[in-house]
Amino acid sequence: MSDISFDRARRHVLGLGCERGTPPAEVLTLANEALKTAGIGGAELAAVASIDSRSEEAAILAVAADFAVPAVFFDAARLEEETPRLKNPSAIVFAHVGCHGVAESAALAAIGGDGELVLGKIKSAHATAAIARIGLQKA
Repeated sequence: MSDISFDRARRHVLGLGCERGTPPAEVLTLANEALKTAGIGGAELAAVASIDSRSEEAAILAVAADFAVPAVFFDAARLEEETPRLKNPSAIVFAHVGCHGVAESAALAAIGGDGELVLGKIKSAHATAAIARIGLQKA
């Protein structure tokens, strides 16, 4: 969490997963849909998070740039530690990347142990998004 600055205004992390080469516009549209569904404004985001194998993925980096927040990445082993807290664990995702979810797990990993999902995984054709919120004592 060292690259993330939480405060009373920025209490949320947007977790993202996507197939390689997904157009940035698709992921940005999904990110905005996630925020709208959760009733959260872009100014409330502290970071965008994903799996480390997507650390150079243009779509994820574009979303972070659009919201002017850092992009943080975690390895599959760290994301797998979040499995008990997932709303939508997936054996299919585990078979492909080694963890039971990317978007939800990344959001939770970035938030830390006292955070919670406020929006479980939603999907577009080639991407997933989820949102987690930090616990009150960190704000």
